[in-house]
Amino acid sequence: MIQLKSAEEIRIMDRANAIVHQVLGALEAALAPGVVLGDLDHMAHSLTLSAGAKPAFKGYHGYPASICISVNDEVVHGIPGGRALKQGDLVSLDFGVVFQGFYGDAARTCVVGSHDVEARRLMDVTRASLMKGIEQARPGNRVSDISHAVQAWVESHGFSVVRDYVGHGIGRALHEDPQI
Repeated sequence: MIQLKSAEEIRIMDRANAIVHQVLGALEAALAPGVVLGDLDHMAHSLTLSAGAKPAFKGYHGYPASICISVNDEVVHGIPGGRALKQGDLVSLDFGVVFQGFYGDAARTCVVGSHDVEARRLMDVTRASLMKGIEQARPGNRVSDISHAVQAWVESHGFSVVRDYVGHGIGRALHEDPQI
């Protein structure tokens, strides 16, 4: 069941997501060949605490890090460690915080240094599919309209969606309804 939020709760969630956006921006700016994933995790942890929040993922179902970093063919929830990034790596940064009892959560896909045309196309199609889904998030539509728009766009461009993982609502819990 979707939990409606008050104006004050939405304000707090906006602040939580602003912290997420700030940390993801700093991490993206730090991506370069030779950067070690564990160092990015430490950076995310420190920036989060400095902003008055706490990392949402660390300890969540036993997860050992503050951020999920997946590289190239890793689908999601990669654990940062001693691996160093290389030129052209496709990197997914999935990050969340808890701020004043509310969660913020987002993911961002980036390329280390220069990239090939197919990596750019994947990122463009993914971004456009997000926008197609957002266009369907309006009164009178169903959650399935959002999912259908995303999947149809992705598949029409020769890619596929990973059905085992979904988008989700947030609030006082990291994963709330609806699942998309």
